[in-house]
Amino acid sequence: MFIVISYDIADDKRRNKVAKTLENYGTRVQYSVFECIMEKDRLLKLREELKKIIDETQDSIRFYFLCETCLKRIDITGTGEITKDLEFYII
Repeated sequence: MFIVISYDIADDKRRNKVAKTLENYGTRVQYSVFECIMEKDRLLKLREELKKIIDETQDSIRFYFLCETCLKRIDITGTGEITKDLEFYII
């Protein structure tokens, strides 16, 4: 599934930890926005990791799930491209 994750974290230290964690799961497309392609089990693991970092009374993380039709409607003005699933082969 294709997920856009954005965050607003009040504390610098927590914000940096959230960013580092998200770098392990997706592509940073803006300062506080990541695009991720992952299966449900990996998403659950990510959510668990993020929950341990943030303060739910001060911080916000949003997960936007995009369907195939929605992906075709993404329009980028300026630099950048839509994150694509990496193709690799294990031999």
